Amino acid sequence: MIRAIRGATTADENTRESIFSAVQELMARIMDANSLDTADIADIIFTATPDITAVFPAAAVRGMGITDVPLLDMAAPDVDGALKMCIRVMIHINTEFGNDQLRHIYLKGARSLRPDLAKKISVAIDGPAGAGKSSVAKRAAKDMGYVYIDTGAMYRTVGVYGLINDIDVINKPEDIVSELDRIRIDISYEGGMQKMYLNGADVSERIREQDASMAASAVATVREVRARLVELQREMAKKGGVVMDGRDIGSVVLPDAELKIYLTASVYERAMRRYREYIEKNMECDFESLRQEVEARDKNDMTRAESPLVQTEDAVLLDTSEMNFEEAVAAVEEFIRKAEEYSAV
Repeated sequence: MIRAIRGATTADENTRESIFSAVQELMARIMDANSLDTADIADIIFTATPDITAVFPAAAVRGMGITDVPLLDMAAPDVDGALKMCIRVMIHINTEFGNDQLRHIYLKGARSLRPDLAKKISVAIDGPAGAGKSSVAKRAAKDMGYVYIDTGAMYRTVGVYGLINDIDVINKPEDIVSELDRIRIDISYEGGMQKMYLNGADVSERIREQDASMAASAVATVREVRARLVELQREMAKKGGVVMDGRDIGSVVLPDAELKIYLTASVYERAMRRYREYIEKNMECDFESLRQEVEARDKNDMTRAESPLVQTEDAVLLDTSEMNFEEAVAAVEEFIRKAEEYSAV
């Protein structure tokens, strides 16, 4: 009996590489979820929005070695308000399964097309400084159609407030408490990039400087600061479908998160990553000083009285010391997919 499996995804850019990557991931997920091999497939029909012009999506299937299956590419009408850079697929298969046994797959932005299939969860990513939590979390959130909330940036913003107002937040972080009512933090996404605003001023670059990192760690030890920001973070996460990273997300901020990940790397590797980052930005730095700062930050984060950094018992461990960025992202996304499937049961 012929049945149809449907799916859709979005491409990041109108380029051959981006389109091929999106289509091949979609096809691989559909075939894996439905235990298909090419002998089961009768034909494959693609429909792409008008802004997909660099290459026919079907060409990506040939690139996967599927050469004996009839393929068809169709153009979707240009409809106002339609999802951009969207590629849909219908795969006709020979099967004895009923329609209720088939798994339809919608990825990236296309997940919004089938909210009935999207079981979005809350994802808490914790780990030490320099492990790559923020960059990996941002990318995974974008790929999975989740909202990324950068909690570390919020603490950095509070720390920067103290620095620019001559408050000794490194040695006397409690002095920031009297200023909390004067601190307004806003987060926006502009051109796909997160922007942090402190009382209306863009501090997105300032909060990434070395002194802001130490200031963030210091103010994070203050109970009143944590209480204020945790309240804001929980409010932001109420709608679900969020990825949040920090030092105590799984233990304090989102203790009921469906997925908790403890993402780490060796002290040497984390210091080296920070060293390369500063060199690329033509910033003066010393590797040994950076290594010592990483160790000091770890000690401060793990021994502080208020919400110390810990790996909760229900968190999965992901050590990225031997992983590149893409491998780390892929591992996190696979954890999310499995957690989604488990939560949907």
